[in-house]
Amino acid sequence: MKLFKPPRLADWVLPRLRWRFSVSEPVVFITFDDGPSPEITPFVLDLLKAYNWKATFFCVGENIRKQPELFQRILTEGHMVGNHTMKHLSSVKTENETYLGSFREFEQVYPGKLFRPPYGRIKPSVAREIGKTHQIIMWSWLSYDYDLKVSNQRILDEAQRIKPGDILVLHDNVKIVARQQVLLPQLFELLRKKGFRSEIISA
Repeated sequence: MKLFKPPRLADWVLPRLRWRFSVSEPVVFITFDDGPSPEITPFVLDLLKAYNWKATFFCVGENIRKQPELFQRILTEGHMVGNHTMKHLSSVKTENETYLGSFREFEQVYPGKLFRPPYGRIKPSVAREIGKTHQIIMWSWLSYDYDLKVSNQRILDEAQRIKPGDILVLHDNVKIVARQQVLLPQLFELLRKKGFRSEIISA
């Protein structure tokens, strides 16, 4: 079963994690994980610019080092950047010190105040440590754009349920370039027609 929107109970059970925001305007918070990638991030940035929207990019530190000019473009165009670890590690499969080392190494590349755990999972012990200095940003709408078994139409149908204050997860990942070039324009237009705009998550 694909859970596009987690239950609101998550806000209470996991209070260290940010799942959504309370807003008074038709604002959503589009986020992109895993980049920057030269194969798809420029396309994403061009699309955001066309809509005059801002997004939050949870970048992998190794990718920042490989693509410094592209990373600088993200910043120059007014988007927010968050920590997605240096090497895209899984918290549940990695020893705490190794995982936290990857988190801290990213901070040497680009210090900030936002963090999203790769694969969307984080041990409570790690969350306590990272939460001392960073907002841990989860989501209230997961696109499943990375899962090619989920059709574009299914994703767009589920996007009808997006509400103001929702945090949307998408990916600027080289593995799904062809999908994103089709899906993202359709999704952005759907959001625009529903009256939404996207803003950064403030650190």
